[in-house]
Amino acid sequence: MKLWQKDTNVNKEIERFTVGRDREMDLLLAESDVMGSMAHITMLESIHLLEKEELVILLAELRNIHTEIKKGSFTIEEGIEDVHSQVELLLTKRLGEVGKKIHSGRSRNDQVLVDLKLYIRDAIEHTVGGVSQLFNLFISLSEKHKAALIPGYTHLQVAMPSSFGLWFGAYAESLVDDLTVLQAAYKVANKNPLGSGAGYGSSFPLNRTLTTKLLGFDDLNYNVVYAQMGRGKTEQLVAAALASIAATLAKMAMDVCLYNSQNFAFLAFPDELTTGSSIMPHKKNPDVFELIRSKCNKIKALPNEIFMMTTNLPSGYHRDLQLIKENFLPAFNDLNDCLNIAHYMFENIIIKTGIVEDDKYKYMFSVERVNELVLSGVPFRDAYKQVGAEINANAFKANTNIQHSHEGSIGNLCNDNITKAMNEVLVSFNFATKHEAYKALLNA
Repeated sequence: MKLWQKDTNVNKEIERFTVGRDREMDLLLAESDVMGSMAHITMLESIHLLEKEELVILLAELRNIHTEIKKGSFTIEEGIEDVHSQVELLLTKRLGEVGKKIHSGRSRNDQVLVDLKLYIRDAIEHTVGGVSQLFNLFISLSEKHKAALIPGYTHLQVAMPSSFGLWFGAYAESLVDDLTVLQAAYKVANKNPLGSGAGYGSSFPLNRTLTTKLLGFDDLNYNVVYAQMGRGKTEQLVAAALASIAATLAKMAMDVCLYNSQNFAFLAFPDELTTGSSIMPHKKNPDVFELIRSKCNKIKALPNEIFMMTTNLPSGYHRDLQLIKENFLPAFNDLNDCLNIAHYMFENIIIKTGIVEDDKYKYMFSVERVNELVLSGVPFRDAYKQVGAEINANAFKANTNIQHSHEGSIGNLCNDNITKAMNEVLVSFNFATKHEAYKALLNA
């Protein structure tokens, strides 16, 4: 069954190529498709394209299908092109002719658009939860290990004193900015395209404001041509936000791989959280973080991939857009998996102590010595030269009793301010509006 099919049977090879992995991807959109259909037919009844009695039985059966999806018993049958066709087929089989009425005033174009946006909203909420949990753990670890000094590096050369408090706190604050970007993408996704049809509206007196309210969208995509132009653009913007989170995780994973190596030996993990070698009995490999790094780097490529797939497409719908789903939809699960396993690993991290007591790190305290001389009245440039001369003469004595007190430094991490910023971003998503709308549709 195909929603567009008339009297001609499509060549099987053409059908195989054009459908591609759509049926597989559409299973991820099934819940969203049902929710969108419930809002659409509620609107159709309000403009007298459905009878009240018809709406009641259609909504009841759509709720049954929604339950089947939640239980995992919903499938897209062989020969059925997509989730939209499957839902309409089930309604027609179970309810008769009234099932054929649900597509009035709709195109598959705006139907898949609303499905994607509903899915994106739910997927973003899940990801925000994972980021928030990891953020809280980073802040906790930052406070717990704020006195543990480690070398800071520039150009991968020992540079100045840092601390595990600074290190964990840096990645916590990075996640705040990542969620700020994701919140902007969420605002783009949280606009209703339903009623835009194939991209040029409808002669039916559709009430698009009503479906916006029923689905808990912030607002409409007003212009129907732009609603269709948003396909691909929305995914690209969301992918860019996911890539921002992935970049934070990938960088931290690289730090962990370095700090876990024998040459650094700043941290470790329990043996059962590492893997071994088939030939070297001493090996304890940080495979989890190497895979986080690779998976996140793959996600970082996704925005450009979507950009290239949509480059030079004119306005209006094009089948090219179908292929975006194949890598975009699974990206959420990949990122969430990385967030979850990273959280588990950091819960079990072993932080080494006394790291900076090793003599090879003594020169990272050279700036402290320069500043000490400046505070005693020596001009900075003269102090810089004096300490440089001490180092060259092997006469430099490191003072490890550092005093950093300004905002965001070793002695003043400002984690309360960073946490406040995160809480403000989390509140700005306002997921409650979406939940209330869904609850009303499913329980009315």
